[in-house]
Amino acid sequence: MVKRPIPEGLVHESIHAPRDPNTLSNYNAWRTTHITANLEIDFARKRLFGDVVLRIRSLTEGGSEEVILDASYLDVKDIRIDREKVKWDMPKRFEPYGNPLSVKVEKVAKDKEIEVAITLSTTDECTALQWLTPAQTSNKKHPYMFSQCQAIHARSIFPCQDTPDVKASVDFNIRSPLPVVCSGLPTGTQEFRAGKNGSSGTLLYTFKQEVPIPSYLFAVASGDLATASIGPRSNIVTGPEELVGCKWELEEDMERFMEAGEKIVYPYAWGMYNVLVLPASFPYGGMENPIFTFATPTIISKDRQNVDVIAHELSHSWSGNLVSNASWEHFWLNEGWTTYLERRIQAEIHGEPFRDFSAIIGWKALQDSIERYGEDHEFTQLVIDLKGKDPDDAFSSVPYEKGFVFLYHLEKLIGKDKWDKFIPHYFTEFKFKSLDSYDFKACLLKFFESDKDASAKLEELDWDTWFYKPGYPPKPDFDDSMVKVCYELADSWKNKSTTDFKPSESDISSWLANQSVVFLEKLQTFEKSLPVDDIELMGKVYGFDKSANVELVSRYYGIGLKGECKSIYKPTAELLGTVGRMKFVRPLYRLLNEVDRELAVKTFEKNKEFYHPICRGMVEKDLFGKEEKK
Repeated sequence: MVKRPIPEGLVHESIHAPRDPNTLSNYNAWRTTHITANLEIDFARKRLFGDVVLRIRSLTEGGSEEVILDASYLDVKDIRIDREKVKWDMPKRFEPYGNPLSVKVEKVAKDKEIEVAITLSTTDECTALQWLTPAQTSNKKHPYMFSQCQAIHARSIFPCQDTPDVKASVDFNIRSPLPVVCSGLPTGTQEFRAGKNGSSGTLLYTFKQEVPIPSYLFAVASGDLATASIGPRSNIVTGPEELVGCKWELEEDMERFMEAGEKIVYPYAWGMYNVLVLPASFPYGGMENPIFTFATPTIISKDRQNVDVIAHELSHSWSGNLVSNASWEHFWLNEGWTTYLERRIQAEIHGEPFRDFSAIIGWKALQDSIERYGEDHEFTQLVIDLKGKDPDDAFSSVPYEKGFVFLYHLEKLIGKDKWDKFIPHYFTEFKFKSLDSYDFKACLLKFFESDKDASAKLEELDWDTWFYKPGYPPKPDFDDSMVKVCYELADSWKNKSTTDFKPSESDISSWLANQSVVFLEKLQTFEKSLPVDDIELMGKVYGFDKSANVELVSRYYGIGLKGECKSIYKPTAELLGTVGRMKFVRPLYRLLNEVDRELAVKTFEKNKEFYHPICRGMVEKDLFGKEEKK
């Protein structure tokens, strides 16, 4: 077991050794304080181009003669410092971190700022941008583009200090022929410019992010977008055809979630909290970009039963976005805290038993990740070593759920009343800053040093085991009352032929959607599939066959496919033509392929242009044993 020293004191703005091994930048000598992004979106060439201006402050007494930035797959055309051309060099790639972009500067006194203006274009190999064709959008009329910069992909949009240990304010000036959103507050549209050679004209869309953010939260999207209010400080942004449904789905709970989060921590700091619901071909879950959360369209289930996903993304407004992990080695500080706050918000809205119910579901996700990695794998530790590694490779439910369990354990150890006083202190102490696990420990110990009982318990805590031991943490004694009824109903269906059980809509009428998910997942674990007649009866009685909740219907269809229920085959194929999230698409294709390969292949050929390229390639590999040829 590796023991690491705990730094004295807490994080400061002053010079320190770099804590992030996943950046090539010399951010211990220079610190970005502001970014101005003047970029144009070129849908035809699938490029962002223009210039980005970095305001950078010197941190060293003698000054450094070189600014080193992270860059990846960029076409850099020109660099100027304070409007004067300078020498620069971009050596060959250093995998998996891209190119170190070296900019020569004259020695600058400590605390003096310079402006580095970089003229650039993204390239075909940009890893942060996804370009959707009109065929991949709902109305099939316009193209669409969105960014995904976490963890180290911002460097493929513009040269930057691509580390969460550096935060900067941002001005976005984005020109596009279609509406734009960015991770800042909108400040207007202006300056129409006519297109050339018959191309569409463009508008300049401007946004301001005054709260300093790390580079991975730099976000931009553009497409056929419409906006509606879903609360006194929240908007929904999505395609015109989806706007009314999305508004209905979220408007009832949005402000309640925000008020619950503020009650637990302190007032929301970002002005507006908006949700951008992406096209159906969006293959992922969501991203907590400030002011505009980028969300999967599968949260729009027409029953308001998947909106708790927003509780997680909203919680990032405090954990991750305001208070950030200093490096991806300490990712649990982002996601463990966010999962903890999400479940506290759920408890405020739904009651305390729901928090433990959600935690039990989370424990199953943690179990799946640990079993996939192996109990001795380093990526099952809370604090991991990412030197020379791609942080994307380490992403799993471990930092979310093992981090949650650690915080839940601390709450129970110290006592909820005392712990609840620490929460706002922690988020105040590190507001606008980044920290590592040792900063967290030091902050916690200092806060309770005058409380003899709490202090004694924390001193006895085996911190090294929590931080560095791989595998499972001690499992808390969760309240399982909401799970038991799910398992009992599943057993009733399993034994239906030998009992007098008669299913009724009332069996699940008082349940939350996640309880139905647990029920369906339990049925999937039984060795013997349910009889076809029972599968069809279940769909009708419980409404699974007509549900718009993809979390539910996909699991129900999975049971039907495993049980070779032919009436499920066609609805499955129809669903696969409307949903592009890989969480649902890949398992359903694999199951459909097992029972009706002809229909599976036909469905894929019909819809392959609808799917995101990553999803398309993965499904082709599942169906044909190879990735899609480029």
